[in-house]
Amino acid sequence: MIFMSAAFSHVVDELVRAAIVEDQSFSSLLPQTMREAEAATAADLSAVMPRLAEGITEAPPNLGGWLAVLGGAWIENGADPSAAGRAVVARLAEVAAAAIAFGETWEEATGGKPPGMEDEQPSQQIFDTVRPSLGDGAVSAMMSWFALPQFAMAATTALTMSPGVRAGVEERDLTAYAAERVSKYLPQMEHVRDLLRVLDGERLLVLDRASRKGWTVSISGIGDNFQLHMLLAGALAGRPGGMPGTPPEPEIIACFLDTDVPPGRPVVSSPWNLVDAHGAWIYNEGVPADVPAVNGTRVIVLDPPPYTRSFPAGRRFHMPAALKLEGVHLPEDLAGWWPHIAPAAAPH
Repeated sequence: MIFMSAAFSHVVDELVRAAIVEDQSFSSLLPQTMREAEAATAADLSAVMPRLAEGITEAPPNLGGWLAVLGGAWIENGADPSAAGRAVVARLAEVAAAAIAFGETWEEATGGKPPGMEDEQPSQQIFDTVRPSLGDGAVSAMMSWFALPQFAMAATTALTMSPGVRAGVEERDLTAYAAERVSKYLPQMEHVRDLLRVLDGERLLVLDRASRKGWTVSISGIGDNFQLHMLLAGALAGRPGGMPGTPPEPEIIACFLDTDVPPGRPVVSSPWNLVDAHGAWIYNEGVPADVPAVNGTRVIVLDPPPYTRSFPAGRRFHMPAALKLEGVHLPEDLAGWWPHIAPAAAPH
């Protein structure tokens, strides 16, 4: 096993070196690395991830994209996602920005759609089309355009599987903005954008307008407000010190936490209308990050539902979620909060 680990580490090192210096040996080292990885343990894969991260960061995008794909696959096979996952997400912002420049330049130059990212390849003709506008950046922009699907796939894996990667994103707003802009060319980037907005370890203040009671909850890994709504119901409805009502069945709550949806996909209903501190409705189609903060804390107000909202059980993102009840607040504890809470507005 020690020999295998050393040999695998050597071939990964050679692969990364070839990618960074654009050596022709990359084309043969890549399939060799993929074959040897099939016999590697999770510990073997984890040991080479920091070196792989160097290649993802430093190699040109067309070769770095292949390293990103390897990183995503190895994360799925149990490798520590920290180094390579963070490198993929960090590089994604740069690749997306260059891809945007390529796409917009192509449209201006030709009046037509850019070449397909996944069914065409870089060529002299493509380069010649964008070179007059992009100059010395034309090669990088073209390579970024065709590498973007690989970076998007790897980033999706890393962000989905690792709260640490999500928490470690340094240029979150910039990366999410780039993902939003480039999604017109690659719709999968909408998925990446929303993964970048997932909150982990975030405390929310939940208030019941009728009773003036409240609760502090912490959330992690929640992909949309459908999921938030049902997990709040699981924590509060029919619980001691919680809200009136019947709690969802445990198997239903499990579908919103970490369990696959059973055959037939149950349909559930929202027990309340969620409203923010300014009175605006919190729609289930949104995400918890949309909820505005008051004095640094996101606030959700529970009102009776104006009509029945039904939707299929399940998570948007295939990652574990959590909602933990951390505190119960009596009306007298919340007297200082209610002056900041607006009445519910009409829907729009």
